[in-house]
Amino acid sequence: EVQLVESGGGLVQPGGSLRLSCVGSGFTMGISDMSWGRQAPGRGPEWVSGIAGEDGRTWYESTVRGRFTISRDNAKNTLYLQMNSLKSEDTAVYFCVRGWGTERVSQGTQVTVSS
Repeated sequence: EVQLVESGGGLVQPGGSLRLSCVGSGFTMGISDMSWGRQAPGRGPEWVSGIAGEDGRTWYESTVRGRFTISRDNAKNTLYLQMNSLKSEDTAVYFCVRGWGTERVSQGTQVTVSS
């Protein structure tokens, strides 16, 4: 059974940083395309960033490029999202997915950016 468990969210002031983690089980993350998505209150899910399983290439949604960094630790079967220079508009539930979509199958982790 495939499972994804996110952690690392919290309350942070504008300009602050957080590092999210997503631990996978039931599959090998190192050979899987993986993405982070987010869903803000009252809005649909949004794709944020992705990393290719084949070669580790990364992609970012335009509003987070230069501030967020996606990475993975294959030995730990864990995906990360380092988020710097956080803004209020980054407030959302963040979740990880296999592939490039935004179909949320896990609980996610809440990120709140507020002073």
